[in-house]
Amino acid sequence: MGALTGAQKDTFWRDGVVVIENAVDPASLAKLKAEFQSWVDESRAHSEDYGETLDGRPRFDLQPGHSADHPTLRRVQSPEEISDIYAETMRNAATVDYCAELVGPGLRFHHGKVNSKQPGAATQIKWHQDFPFQPMTNDDIITCLLFLDEVTLENGPLEVLPGTHTGMLHSHWHNGVFTGAVDDDIINAQRQNIVKCIGPAGAVCLMHARLLHGSAPNLSSNPRSLYITTYYSEDAIELSPNHLPSRYTHELVRGTVSGRVRCSSYDMALPALPKATSFFAQQEGSDG
Repeated sequence: MGALTGAQKDTFWRDGVVVIENAVDPASLAKLKAEFQSWVDESRAHSEDYGETLDGRPRFDLQPGHSADHPTLRRVQSPEEISDIYAETMRNAATVDYCAELVGPGLRFHHGKVNSKQPGAATQIKWHQDFPFQPMTNDDIITCLLFLDEVTLENGPLEVLPGTHTGMLHSHWHNGVFTGAVDDDIINAQRQNIVKCIGPAGAVCLMHARLLHGSAPNLSSNPRSLYITTYYSEDAIELSPNHLPSRYTHELVRGTVSGRVRCSSYDMALPALPKATSFFAQQEGSDG
């Protein structure tokens, strides 16, 4: 018996998204949360982005308005590079088996990050598709959002437009600038179809890389933190530099090396690599 039910697989391929509970065990979840809280506490001593990733950009991304009294650590780049529990989860959580069933059996790791919205945080994610940030020879790519906290309707859940993974790849360039977002008119025309993805801590949302999605600010008194990992079929090859490289990029996490490449037919503009800590700056227009 596989890790996913037939109904869960059907939902993913029909909607481009499915939420599955109990993707990690309670002990692992507690360790993941404790590690992230230690980073939040550490961030109190900093007034600007800090740390360093493989490509020299800061690892820890602080939201504007961050302070020691009100820390708003909004992203940790490649946490699996600096944490055993995140590396273990990246390789061995049930999430990996889910992805292997959907786009495997051979599966590679692309990148990881923690995105967090602290209570009252103004951070929002403009509508976009992941694939235009990370074009590959085929689009069997899944973004996995592991809920470190309960995700509710009030604390800035992922919002999606089901079925749009089978549609066109939209431009994320505007007036010669890679904004990391699609035109508002594209979303406004479909706003009645938006679905919010909620669930308990320990659940995972599996999302196709072509699916249109975004999220609103956290208006609640509870945090909303996600460990986000992206996996892709072993027979895909990157066509642009990884926007969040780590020493684990392209690691084979399931299956065997096929020695083959598979191609899909599509046309799109290549992305611009972020110069600042993360793509938040691209969406905010401050990635100078």
